[in-house]
Amino acid sequence: MVAESNSKLQTPNYKLIVIVGETASGKSALALELAKRYNGELICADATTVYQGFDIGTAKPSTEEQAMVPHHLLDIADPKMGFNAPLFKKASQVKIEEIIARGRLPILVGGTGLYIDSVLYDYGFLEASEPARRSELEAMELGDLVQLARAQKLPVDTVDTRNKRRVIRLIENNGAAPTKASLRPHTLVIGLAPSRDALDEHIAQRVDTMLAAGLEDEVRKLSQAYGWEAEPMKAIGYREWREYFDGTQPLDKTRERIVAGTRRLAKKQRTWFRRNPHIHWFESARDAEAFLSSLPML
Repeated sequence: MVAESNSKLQTPNYKLIVIVGETASGKSALALELAKRYNGELICADATTVYQGFDIGTAKPSTEEQAMVPHHLLDIADPKMGFNAPLFKKASQVKIEEIIARGRLPILVGGTGLYIDSVLYDYGFLEASEPARRSELEAMELGDLVQLARAQKLPVDTVDTRNKRRVIRLIENNGAAPTKASLRPHTLVIGLAPSRDALDEHIAQRVDTMLAAGLEDEVRKLSQAYGWEAEPMKAIGYREWREYFDGTQPLDKTRERIVAGTRRLAKKQRTWFRRNPHIHWFESARDAEAFLSSLPML
């Protein structure tokens, strides 16, 4: 059954299918099935699966799944160097064109909203400031940053002044804002929205599956290789282990924190995607598959 559809469908002959939703909503399995059915290739839009070696804790597609259909933008970033939305946008646009040129269907799938929207709406990102300037601003207290922005007569009311990162970006860019275009043409966006109870259960089950698959050992090796301050080590599923390895937190508490953190992430993802009027929402993958099967372009 269709949960919600907020906009009219574009003309058939889609050149890009996008699958979004909260973590553990089933979007990756749906995208894999669609890729097999419609001669597609997957482009993964996830801020952590881009990193080499971060596998179990990110629910990265398995070797078997990657053998079924081509997956792109996995394992492309060095954990020591970091990664960001502008880099993702550039890389994904290249992959989309390459897949189309091969006569196949590109399917963008993931839960990192900024990565997804950068492609959907052709974000024009602003240049990052010099590292020294960024370090200087990050060392300041939030209240001082807000005062600085006001003193420079920047549009403080356009950002969340409780969010230090956004206030810093406002100052760095002298009040300028990124540009955003209309939805890219020939694009269909599908969202999965299982019930809250079902999603909570899926999250708990997935965390238990990760633990059984060796998440503890993966985090131990990665923390030793990159340290806890590496960007991907701050992701849910990794950062919660620091106290465990310090001997101040038992395993059951670590599991509990990962589950709780994942549920909070899901809530943030839901809030982000629900603002997008172009997403066609479905309660289950089966409903979404039935809908897609009815479209003449597929």
